[in-house]
Order: sequence, then structure tokens, then C-alpha cells
Amino acid sequence: MKNTALTHIHEALGAKIVPFAGYNMPVQYEGVTAEHETVRNGVGVFDVSHMGEFLLSGPKALDLIQKVSSNDASVLTVGRAQYSCIPNEDGGVVDDLIIYRIKEEEYLLVVNASNIEKDWNWISSKNDMGVDMRNISDDYSLLAIQGPKAVEAMQALTSVDLSTIKYYHFEVADFAGIEHVIISATGYTGSGGFEIYAKNSEIEQIWNKVFEAGASHGIKPIGLAARDTLRLEMGFCLYGNDISDTTSPLEAGLGWITKFTKEFTNSAALKQQKEEGVTRKLVGFELTERGIPRHDYEITDKEGNVIGIVTSGTMSPSLNKGIGLGYVPMAYAKADSEIYIRIRKKDVAAKVVKLPFYKKE
Repeated sequence: MKNTALTHIHEALGAKIVPFAGYNMPVQYEGVTAEHETVRNGVGVFDVSHMGEFLLSGPKALDLIQKVSSNDASVLTVGRAQYSCIPNEDGGVVDDLIIYRIKEEEYLLVVNASNIEKDWNWISSKNDMGVDMRNISDDYSLLAIQGPKAVEAMQALTSVDLSTIKYYHFEVADFAGIEHVIISATGYTGSGGFEIYAKNSEIEQIWNKVFEAGASHGIKPIGLAARDTLRLEMGFCLYGNDISDTTSPLEAGLGWITKFTKEFTNSAALKQQKEEGVTRKLVGFELTERGIPRHDYEITDKEGNVIGIVTSGTMSPSLNKGIGLGYVPMAYAKADSEIYIRIRKKDVAAKVVKLPFYKKE
């Protein structure tokens, strides 16, 4: 297992450390619900340095990105980021990712930790145009500073007006005494805030200054367990659960990042799927009886026939009810459709709901 540059700090803080995507990662500190509430109402910090980063540069960098990704990256200007996915040849998804346009001919691709090697090999295999590719995953760290108080708590650490960084935009600027840090707003929690990309050698100084600056705002370290409940309340997909090598982006509700204004890997087949319509769809559901849905639980109809599978599930700390995502046939995909989740051999009633589960007041 690899450590992040901050693992020793998490251990000193008493975090529960678990193996995740090849890294020793803090899963929780004081408890999932308390950490969840800290981010929803205040400000918390995640160490997500396990994520992968690739730099693609040169005159053909955009051409390669357009070829391997489903969204249209040609609309990106310097300072903007885009959510996208990498389709495979078989209708599924290699990974989902965020693409940053750093300079005119330089892009940063941020990929999931468990897929770093897979993604690198896939993109490299498509690079027949001489694009300079650098895997900088082992050299960079990433903090996600999330919550409604994040901007106010962190403003003293930078000369950039943090309140002006719009969603899916970023600045390369000074932060916590370090120059040339990427400050981006692509949050995965639904409660605002931003991310800090810096070198491993710089991240401990940044971490310490972040906690000094945030002390009066009640800032706390947050583990991956609360990150999962926060993203699930927003209906955000997690690779390996809700999207995978065998799920189409259209089935997963990611048609909005699948642009047929260009050709990309498997675009003809996905376009045909869009025209013909999908047979199943990823939906959000909430239990109407007591229970907690979990990954891989069966979804049934009222006769007890298995119609699908839960891809993500939890007890929502904000809503105090069981919520989840899962694939169901189109006949059950409309809001208010009645479905059941098989929990310990008992079919527990649920209904399909529109996402997100959590809506700001």
C-alpha cells in the first residue's frame, strides 16, 4: 500500500486508516455523520491525493483528448475544467475524469485512483499523434476543502478572490505561501468549496496553514466515508459502483457529457443507442420503510422478481432515510415508480425519485 504525503498526519489525528485503491487512506475521524454535517454546514478537508493526474501537451493534445473522451473538450478555454468519461469499445466506460485546460496546448486529466494504470495504458494506446504524456500522479497531492464556509475560511491564504471562481473553473495562483497552485471548483459534495493541487513536498505546509486559517470556522479533517455519503446525496456517480466497464454513459444518465458533435471511441454505437433508446437506466431511490440499502443488494418488483441491482446505497445523514442508486428496466425508471430492495431476504419498499436527493434550503 502506498501512503500519501499526509498519511502520518492522519495517523497522528487518530483517523481510521483503510486500504483504498492501493493507498492507505483515512476513512473516518470522529464518525461519518458528524463529518458529513461538518461539510454540509461548515467546512471540512479531504486528503484525496490518491487521485491520478496526467499532463498532456503539444499541438495535438486536444485531438487526443477529443478522440478518447465523450464530452467536447474543444469548448474549454484556459482556466476552465470539464467533467467527461472515457468510453471503451464495448459500450462501457473505462473511467470518468475531469479535464483542465492549463495552457493553450496543455491539459491536466484527473482520473480515479483505482484506474491510474488502466487509464494511462488506454490513452497511451490511442496516442498515435505524438502527444507528450506525463503521469505525474506520484508527485502531486490533492486537498478538497469543502463546505459553505470554505471560501470565507480560506480567503486569507491567497491573493485570488475565491468567491469569483465559478463552478468548473480554476486559477493557478498563490495559496498558503506556495506559488503556482491549482485552485479549482469542481466539488464532489454539493456544498461548495474548492480543490488544491500541489506538489507532495508542499502539501504539508498547505495542510497546516489551511487548518490555522480555518480554526475559527470550525474546520475539521474529513474521511472517505463521509465523502461517499455526501456525493451520494447529490446523485453523483462513483466509478466501480455506478459506472463501470459494462455500463453505458447513456444508461448512467451521462448523456449530457456524451457529445455526438465529434467522433470518439465507440461514438457510432453510442449514438445508435441514443437513437434507439436504452433498455435500463440508473435511478435514484429512497426507502419508504426502515432499512439501509447497500451496494449489490437486489432490486425487485412487487411480485418479488429481481429487476436490478443497487450500485450505491446508504443511510442519508441529511435526510435520515435510506437512499441509493441502481439500474432498473425503463418501465421502472420514472419518478414515483414503486420498487423494493431485498435486505436480508426481506423486500423493503422504495420509490424512484428525481436527483439530487439533497437540495439546499
